[in-house]
Amino acid sequence: MRFLLAAILLLLLAISASAQWKYPPSKTVDVSDTHFGKTYPDPYRWLEDVKNTEVETWFKNQAALTDATLAKIPGRDALVAEWQAIHRLRPATYWGFVVTKGRVFYKKRLPDEDVGKLYTRERWTGAEKLLLDPSTYKSPNLTAGGTPSIQGMVPSWDGKYVAVGITSGGAEWSELRILDVAKGTLLPDTIYPSTGPVGWTRDGRSFFYDAGKITDITSLEINLDRKTRLHTLGTDVATDPDILSSEANPELNIERKEWPAASIDRSWPDHLVASTFTVQSELKYYVAPASDLKARGKKIGWKPLCQASDKLVRGIAFHGDSAYAITYAGAPRYKLVRTSVKKPDWAGAEVVLPEAADTIQHIEKSKGFLLVEYSNGVVSRLVKYDLAARKASEVKLPVSGSAYVHCPDPGTDRCLVVTSTWTDQTRIYDLDVARGTLERSVFDTATAVPGFDQLVTEEVEVPSHDGAMVPLTIIYRKGLKLDGSNPAIMKGYGAYGIGYTPNFDPRHSLALHGVVLAYAHVRGGGQKGEAWYRGGFKATKPNTWKDFIACAEYLVKKGYTSPARLGGTGKSAGGILISRAITERPDLFGAAVCNVGVANALRAELTANGPANIPEFGTVANEGEVRWLYEMDGVQHVKKGVKYPALLGVAGWNDPRVTPWQTAKLVAAMQNASASGKPALMKVNFEGGHYTEELLATLKNQADQDAFLLWQTGHPDFQPRDEQAPLHPPGSP
Repeated sequence: MRFLLAAILLLLLAISASAQWKYPPSKTVDVSDTHFGKTYPDPYRWLEDVKNTEVETWFKNQAALTDATLAKIPGRDALVAEWQAIHRLRPATYWGFVVTKGRVFYKKRLPDEDVGKLYTRERWTGAEKLLLDPSTYKSPNLTAGGTPSIQGMVPSWDGKYVAVGITSGGAEWSELRILDVAKGTLLPDTIYPSTGPVGWTRDGRSFFYDAGKITDITSLEINLDRKTRLHTLGTDVATDPDILSSEANPELNIERKEWPAASIDRSWPDHLVASTFTVQSELKYYVAPASDLKARGKKIGWKPLCQASDKLVRGIAFHGDSAYAITYAGAPRYKLVRTSVKKPDWAGAEVVLPEAADTIQHIEKSKGFLLVEYSNGVVSRLVKYDLAARKASEVKLPVSGSAYVHCPDPGTDRCLVVTSTWTDQTRIYDLDVARGTLERSVFDTATAVPGFDQLVTEEVEVPSHDGAMVPLTIIYRKGLKLDGSNPAIMKGYGAYGIGYTPNFDPRHSLALHGVVLAYAHVRGGGQKGEAWYRGGFKATKPNTWKDFIACAEYLVKKGYTSPARLGGTGKSAGGILISRAITERPDLFGAAVCNVGVANALRAELTANGPANIPEFGTVANEGEVRWLYEMDGVQHVKKGVKYPALLGVAGWNDPRVTPWQTAKLVAAMQNASASGKPALMKVNFEGGHYTEELLATLKNQADQDAFLLWQTGHPDFQPRDEQAPLHPPGSP
């Protein structure tokens, strides 16, 4: 009865407020594209010109409305404070470990700091020394707004220098500088724009870095014809030789959209190792003698090690004259194989570790071992392979959850293991690989979070539209009544073979407030191996959002929530999932967030990051693939007069991965088409990008999204009480 009365009240409130929203006008234009005889209207094409004053004004007006609306939601600021308090339970957060000549380099962020600083120490337990506080760094090349942060750092082999990439405002183009470790000062060498340093030569005089031809970081051309160049300290950057690129190496058939990366592998120091990549999972590698670098001006003698047709994925490791790699050839859940570097034969490669019931996620090399991570999508296990004895054994992990291994010094058998569960803070352990023992690391400062022991985690599998069983993680408070009245938030992604794994997130404290949290492990991700990935890829991409829909139906059927109380969210490539889920089943969701999401797939390849993503989603230049892109396109599927869920679109103005107009076009279409009376709002982070290291900005951005969803799905703590300026009520049945 309580639930019925609440539903009636929501319906009455929705009717009274249905005409409330006065959006900044979103005009339509008579523009379309025709591909292979079919015309695709694009009435919001004008929003793509973000440098146009009219378009910028539209974004600013939309953002002003959204900011004012979100500011009226009670509970939002309390979320930020709560998550900050959880972060403060950990005295310091560490990441980015590299060890060279016994000196440890890493980033550390204290609880009251927005970004991490660069530190070093002699050995693992030596005295700590601050090397660089990026927040104090100033340069005209850095994007205005936001706190500068370290995007990448690589120490030289002798530990005397560190090549550092510094960025700000969510941009992913760095200015490269060289830090003198002993003096704590920056050398005059400056390079911009770059995605970061790649590695050093053995003598510590030169370093490899990513480079491009132009400085307009908003141009489509910025992501084409990338190069790996080599800079020698104290020389003119203009003279830096091209080590690997489509221009310098036409014999390698490198496409303009592929990104080259070349350096000397520290575990194989007599060789140059290079790769060229897009988002395509299959690896392309090349090798050459490191001695080729000695004659400046001499072309590097690259030899192919593997091509995409070899079906290698997820990394390669070198030992002696052998290369070890993960492949899905004849093994949908992957196997580890070995071949000769001098005469590679991947088709006839020796099987080192055969396919198992769970999937190989990653390989890491220490001095005498390979560490192989497996996962069933929820629980990880770790296998060590003795390279001398050619024998494998399992390393006993301290928790049942996810685990990641990192060997920061390939010259030793000391590594780090990072573990996490959905409800316990991430922990760091020192692994003595030879002995197979783990001890809590000096860098592990995790503590228990009060109340999180009251959370329940369920791992279930849900039948999708075609019978495929989709893993679903559900997190909620003990004793919660499953009567359909609970607000719920479900996340989904499903692309690139990437999936959710157990990971502690302060945001899970929402479950302590009666919110059901769920992670849908849909096809397109990598939870069940290569077949699961290919099951949500190009032609099969509809499975991604149909799996998400199936998980939503399960939550409703089992009483965790109801359609009016269910919020869905997708980020980045997950924008395809959420935009198509709500356009295919608008009746199933009360609200949705499209966070820096791909919502206009038909136009995505025309953005700066678009060409690199063609292998994942397709191209309009192919008759079959353009039909698949249409199916993925949320904007194309918005229909006039449909009662759509409430929508919050989120964009980063400096986002180099998903341009702001992708989400904006979806919001504009919803504002003009939806008949539900529910809000369609556009949040714009003008000082942010696809993501940012800045902690406070990240927490505020997430709080805006969750507060919006909980307002619209009826959580009592997030209902505006300003009677003079009432906002739209929670989602109606």
